[in-house]
Amino acid sequence: MKEVLFSEWEVAVRTITNLLSKVQEKDWDYHPRENMRTLLELANHLVQIPAIDFAIGQEKSEQEVRELENQLHTGSALELADVLKKGYQEFKGYYDSLSERDFFEKISKPFYFAEDMQGHTQVKWLTESTTHIFHHRGQFFNYLKELGYEVNMFDLY
Repeated sequence: MKEVLFSEWEVAVRTITNLLSKVQEKDWDYHPRENMRTLLELANHLVQIPAIDFAIGQEKSEQEVRELENQLHTGSALELADVLKKGYQEFKGYYDSLSERDFFEKISKPFYFAEDMQGHTQVKWLTESTTHIFHHRGQFFNYLKELGYEVNMFDLY
Protein backbone atom coordinates (compact mmCIF):
# COMPACT_ATOMS: atom_id res chain seq x y z
CA MET A 1 0.00 0.00 0.00
CA LYS A 2 2.76 2.45 0.96
CA GLU A 3 4.68 1.65 -2.21
CA VAL A 4 1.65 2.33 -4.41
CA LEU A 5 0.80 5.62 -2.70
CA PHE A 6 4.38 6.84 -2.72
CA SER A 7 4.73 6.08 -6.42
CA GLU A 8 1.83 8.54 -6.83
CA TRP A 9 3.58 11.04 -4.54
CA GLU A 10 6.66 10.88 -6.78
CA VAL A 11 4.42 11.86 -9.71
CA ALA A 12 2.91 14.70 -7.67
CA VAL A 13 6.27 16.14 -6.60
CA ARG A 14 7.74 15.91 -10.11
CA THR A 15 4.72 17.40 -11.89
CA ILE A 16 4.13 20.17 -9.34
CA THR A 17 7.79 21.16 -9.59
CA ASN A 18 7.47 21.30 -13.39
CA LEU A 19 4.25 23.33 -13.22
CA LEU A 20 5.85 25.79 -10.79
CA SER A 21 8.77 26.32 -13.17
CA LYS A 22 6.37 27.54 -15.87
CA VAL A 23 4.98 30.44 -13.83
CA GLN A 24 6.09 33.93 -14.78
CA GLU A 25 6.65 36.35 -11.89
CA LYS A 26 3.94 38.71 -13.17
CA ASP A 27 1.25 36.05 -12.66
CA TRP A 28 1.70 35.25 -8.96
CA ASP A 29 -1.00 37.82 -8.08
CA TYR A 30 -3.58 36.20 -10.38
CA HIS A 31 -6.86 35.98 -8.48
CA PRO A 32 -9.66 34.19 -10.38
CA ARG A 33 -12.39 35.26 -7.95
CA GLU A 34 -12.68 37.24 -4.76
CA ASN A 35 -13.38 34.13 -2.69
CA MET A 36 -10.40 32.16 -4.06
CA ARG A 37 -6.68 32.18 -3.37
CA THR A 38 -4.20 34.00 -5.57
CA LEU A 39 -1.89 31.82 -7.63
CA LEU A 40 0.91 32.41 -5.10
CA GLU A 41 -1.33 31.61 -2.13
CA LEU A 42 -2.45 28.41 -3.84
CA ALA A 43 1.16 27.51 -4.72
CA ASN A 44 2.21 27.97 -1.09
CA HIS A 45 -0.66 25.85 0.16
CA LEU A 46 0.11 23.16 -2.42
CA VAL A 47 3.82 22.86 -1.68
CA GLN A 48 3.25 22.89 2.08
CA ILE A 49 0.91 19.88 2.02
CA PRO A 50 3.54 17.26 2.87
CA ALA A 51 4.95 19.24 5.81
CA ILE A 52 1.61 20.53 7.10
CA ASP A 53 -0.28 17.27 6.73
CA PHE A 54 2.61 15.52 8.46
CA ALA A 55 2.48 18.02 11.35
CA ILE A 56 -1.28 17.59 11.67
CA GLY A 57 -0.94 13.82 11.62
CA GLN A 58 1.67 14.11 14.36
CA GLU A 59 -0.97 15.84 16.50
CA LYS A 60 0.68 19.26 16.49
CA SER A 61 -1.46 22.04 17.91
CA GLU A 62 -3.24 24.54 15.69
CA GLN A 63 -0.76 27.22 16.75
CA GLU A 64 2.21 25.00 15.86
CA VAL A 65 0.70 24.24 12.45
CA ARG A 66 0.01 27.94 11.74
CA GLU A 67 3.57 28.85 12.76
CA LEU A 68 4.94 26.19 10.41
CA GLU A 69 2.79 27.53 7.56
CA ASN A 70 4.24 31.00 8.15
CA GLN A 71 7.81 29.65 8.27
CA LEU A 72 7.36 27.77 5.00
CA HIS A 73 5.66 30.62 3.10
CA THR A 74 7.77 31.82 0.19
CA GLY A 75 7.51 33.70 -3.08
CA SER A 76 9.65 32.19 -5.83
CA ALA A 77 9.16 29.06 -7.91
CA LEU A 78 12.55 27.65 -6.86
CA GLU A 79 11.85 28.20 -3.17
CA LEU A 80 8.35 26.75 -3.53
CA ALA A 81 9.77 23.61 -5.16
CA ASP A 82 12.33 23.34 -2.35
CA VAL A 83 9.59 23.53 0.31
CA LEU A 84 7.73 20.76 -1.51
CA LYS A 85 10.76 18.48 -1.86
CA LYS A 86 12.00 18.94 1.72
CA GLY A 87 8.52 18.43 3.16
CA TYR A 88 8.04 15.34 1.05
CA GLN A 89 11.31 13.78 2.24
CA GLU A 90 10.33 14.23 5.90
CA PHE A 91 6.80 13.03 5.23
CA LYS A 92 7.96 9.93 3.34
CA GLY A 93 10.70 9.24 5.90
CA TYR A 94 8.12 9.04 8.65
CA TYR A 95 5.91 6.59 6.78
CA ASP A 96 8.89 4.50 5.70
CA SER A 97 9.91 4.20 9.36
CA LEU A 98 6.57 2.72 10.41
CA SER A 99 6.16 -0.98 10.89
CA GLU A 100 3.34 -2.57 8.94
CA ARG A 101 1.36 -2.89 12.14
CA ASP A 102 1.80 0.79 13.06
CA PHE A 103 0.95 1.85 9.52
CA PHE A 104 -2.40 0.08 9.71
CA GLU A 105 -3.20 0.43 13.43
CA LYS A 106 -1.51 3.50 14.96
CA ILE A 107 -4.08 6.26 15.42
CA SER A 108 -3.51 9.99 15.63
CA LYS A 109 -6.05 12.75 16.05
CA PRO A 110 -5.73 16.26 14.58
CA PHE A 111 -6.43 19.45 16.50
CA TYR A 112 -9.53 20.17 14.44
CA PHE A 113 -11.39 16.96 15.35
CA ALA A 114 -14.14 17.32 17.95
CA GLU A 115 -13.32 15.87 21.35
CA ASP A 116 -15.70 12.93 20.85
CA MET A 117 -14.24 12.02 17.42
CA GLN A 118 -11.72 9.25 17.01
CA GLY A 119 -8.50 9.81 15.10
CA HIS A 120 -7.34 8.07 11.94
CA THR A 121 -4.87 5.31 11.28
CA GLN A 122 -1.63 6.23 9.55
CA VAL A 123 -2.76 4.51 6.34
CA LYS A 124 -5.86 6.72 6.37
CA TRP A 125 -3.70 9.85 6.88
CA LEU A 126 -1.43 8.90 3.99
CA THR A 127 -4.42 8.27 1.73
CA GLU A 128 -6.04 11.56 2.75
CA SER A 129 -2.81 13.50 2.15
CA THR A 130 -2.45 11.89 -1.27
CA THR A 131 -5.90 13.02 -2.34
CA HIS A 132 -5.23 16.45 -0.81
CA ILE A 133 -2.11 17.12 -2.88
CA PHE A 134 -3.71 15.93 -6.12
CA HIS A 135 -6.80 18.05 -5.50
CA HIS A 136 -4.73 21.22 -5.20
CA ARG A 137 -2.42 20.22 -8.06
CA GLY A 138 -5.58 20.13 -10.21
CA GLN A 139 -6.54 23.62 -9.03
CA PHE A 140 -3.05 24.92 -9.79
CA PHE A 141 -3.18 23.36 -13.26
CA ASN A 142 -6.55 25.04 -13.90
CA TYR A 143 -5.21 28.43 -12.79
CA LEU A 144 -2.39 28.05 -15.31
CA LYS A 145 -4.88 27.09 -18.03
CA GLU A 146 -6.98 30.17 -17.20
CA LEU A 147 -3.86 32.33 -17.50
CA GLY A 148 -3.17 30.94 -20.97
CA TYR A 149 -0.14 28.81 -20.14
CA GLU A 150 0.69 25.95 -22.50
CA VAL A 151 -0.20 23.10 -20.15
CA ASN A 152 -1.93 19.86 -20.97
CA MET A 153 -2.49 16.36 -19.60
CA PHE A 154 1.15 15.46 -20.29
CA ASP A 155 2.12 17.95 -17.56
CA LEU A 156 0.25 15.76 -15.08
CA TYR A 157 1.97 12.42 -15.74
